Amino acid sequence: MKPRLYISILFLSGLLMMPPAGASERPNILLILVDDMGYSDLGCYGGEIDTPAIDRLASNGLRYSQFYNCARCWPTRAALMSGYYPQQINRDSVMDVRGGGGGSRRPSWARLLPDYLKPVGYRSYHSGKWHIDGKPTGSGFDSSFYIGDQCRFFSPKTLFKDDNKYKPKEGFYATTAVADHAIDFLKEHKLNHASRPFFSFVAFTAPHFPLQALPEDIARVGDRYKVGWNVIRNQRWQRLQKMGLVKGSLSKVEYNQGPPYDFSKQLTVLGDGEVNRPVPWDTLTQKQKQFQQDKMTIHAAMIERIDIEVSRIIQQVKAMNAFEDTLILFLSDNGASAELMVRGDGHDPAAAPGSAKSYLCLGPGWSTTCNTPFRKHKTWTHEGGSCTPFIVHWPEKTTEKGEISQTPGHVIDLLPTILDVAGVKAANPKVPFPGLSLFNPEIENERSLWWSHEGNNALRQGDWKVVKTPKGKWELFNLAKDRAETENLAAQYPEKVMLLETL
Repeated sequence: MKPRLYISILFLSGLLMMPPAGASERPNILLILVDDMGYSDLGCYGGEIDTPAIDRLASNGLRYSQFYNCARCWPTRAALMSGYYPQQINRDSVMDVRGGGGGSRRPSWARLLPDYLKPVGYRSYHSGKWHIDGKPTGSGFDSSFYIGDQCRFFSPKTLFKDDNKYKPKEGFYATTAVADHAIDFLKEHKLNHASRPFFSFVAFTAPHFPLQALPEDIARVGDRYKVGWNVIRNQRWQRLQKMGLVKGSLSKVEYNQGPPYDFSKQLTVLGDGEVNRPVPWDTLTQKQKQFQQDKMTIHAAMIERIDIEVSRIIQQVKAMNAFEDTLILFLSDNGASAELMVRGDGHDPAAAPGSAKSYLCLGPGWSTTCNTPFRKHKTWTHEGGSCTPFIVHWPEKTTEKGEISQTPGHVIDLLPTILDVAGVKAANPKVPFPGLSLFNPEIENERSLWWSHEGNNALRQGDWKVVKTPKGKWELFNLAKDRAETENLAAQYPEKVMLLETL
């Protein structure tokens, strides 16, 4: 049997068949989502970024090597909170059929997770990014700290505490503020609702662009990235292999693959230190090397700050004597981003890199490294855009610690999983959920998963995956032998491509 989180099937079956347990008998749930983080950024996924708190969750829980998102911010969040593919609920388009997007509304039957949890006693809290239609407090959350401004980490212009506009205090930094409010909600829960279980959705805006970090965090990273992206990528690949996370070969760098959107005129704003292709490091000028080193230093600093804040949230859960019976789930909404653009207040070339007046993006050079060992980036449905690090931690129920699961999972599985452990059975939803609980043994059976975003399409059935870019042809890969999609088998198995393409 493939390694996975073992929870007694008898217990699960009994939980779902018996009358609902008392609220105090249900587990707490802490769902942590980060934004635009690469597959191998975390230390426990082969990265050199210092993430001890998250690594401890992995060493005492379970890491998934093949867990998928929807390759972009808002489709992933819609799937995660609703339990449906975003195309099913008007939150993304599919193939050549135009449909919804980031500004579209869900149908009324597509409820969000807190609505299912409330009837069995849960209090639900949201802190951070939303990027779903409607408002958190109108979607079942009892309290919310909502960051609607993705262009400013130090002085965002769109903040809400519940439904009221919130003015940032002096010294505001978004990642710390998200944790502060998540902790405040938990303290209030302990004070006024201790007999009820909680669901806390912590949605960090980092490390999404603009690359902006606290000076002390940048200083702590130091000259770690002076060696360049080629060296860092190879080092990550070696660690991934030793950990047993990925089998096969390292994908080749796609030197001609630039950002997904053409904002080439903005390169003049960013200056001649910027490059829009992942060219070999030794071909860069000294100015370009320093500029690129600065960007990855800030990216790493942003993730290390996430880890510090995750540690603070966990300490609060422990202070509530709730840690042992809290299911913690950690993941990213998509892969690292190759985008290069300037928004918000613009970019001041004279400003210190990572400060409020700078506006930098990771770009394809470092994004290729952060998504090691995979191809492509955020927006694409190749593994680099659609595969996320995913950690499950639940001390009271985990019987395997530090193990790696090779069982494929998807964000559509998270709502069924949470309902499963909470003892909730959705009453005949109008449209059946496409996902499965991760604790359902049937999830280890061969099944189909699919993706479609802005002309990037893919379908995986068992170990086989077909994938195409908007102007490209279908490619075919056997992921059991080739997780990094390095050997296109479409010409060798045309009948397999035709079968999967028409599913």
